[in-house]
Amino acid sequence: MEILTAILTLGALGAIFGVGLAIASKKFAVHIDPRLEKIQGLLPGSNCGTCGGAGCFGFAESVLSGKLPVDACRVSEDEVKEQIAKLLGKKIEKKVKKTALLHCHGGNKRVKDKFNYSGIEDCVAANLVLQGPEACVFGCIGFGTCARACPFGAITMNEEELPVVNIDKCTACGKCVAACPKFLFSLAPVTKTYAVRCKSRDMGKAVMEVCAVGCIACGKCEKACPTGAMKIIDNLAVIDYHICDNRGECFRVCPVNTIAKKENKDWSSVR
Repeated sequence: MEILTAILTLGALGAIFGVGLAIASKKFAVHIDPRLEKIQGLLPGSNCGTCGGAGCFGFAESVLSGKLPVDACRVSEDEVKEQIAKLLGKKIEKKVKKTALLHCHGGNKRVKDKFNYSGIEDCVAANLVLQGPEACVFGCIGFGTCARACPFGAITMNEEELPVVNIDKCTACGKCVAACPKFLFSLAPVTKTYAVRCKSRDMGKAVMEVCAVGCIACGKCEKACPTGAMKIIDNLAVIDYHICDNRGECFRVCPVNTIAKKENKDWSSVR
């Protein structure tokens, strides 16, 4: 009799708890938008976080809630972005692809050393020691911190200890921009052919003493530019890519090869 009572009691409690859980599951159920799984399925799955979301799932959630635009994923192809936009009933404006651009052409062959550095081979760490071992305090330190920061393997170091950007792999995520302690990277439209490969703000004489290809702010490029896209600002030539139409007059008149020309997706300052 006691065993039967225990069995009935446990059975009754189980039934009560079961009913309670069933009611709670319906009342507190979290509605999942079926589009969430579809969006996530379209994404590359790299979970790089460059969109600003917490990986691809976080991006999908943010797009659905309107926190991030449809085209915020820098890794996805344009076709994927169009599919996501169509799924959400939105339209996206086509933008010109951008790529990381290095504003330094000194390297270990054209820039003098200030001292021998034997510390941690990291640009941020080396920059803490008298702004790096190079005589030009504005130039690339050359330890490849930017290359290690790139989640897509788009940056490699060449024999001159300068970063080389693979335009096809680059997604313009901006990781290299944030990683460089000298702020030598910018994101520029891939349609542009010319670039100033220098960030020095020193006077011309001081630049020539430490670097063979540094900008000396002579102003020849500014005078030669027919569109007014080239300006000398704080002793440095700067191109306004909103105006630049790739005529190349600046490149042809630069006396120190500071301005580089992109040929076959590769940058060169040789005329």
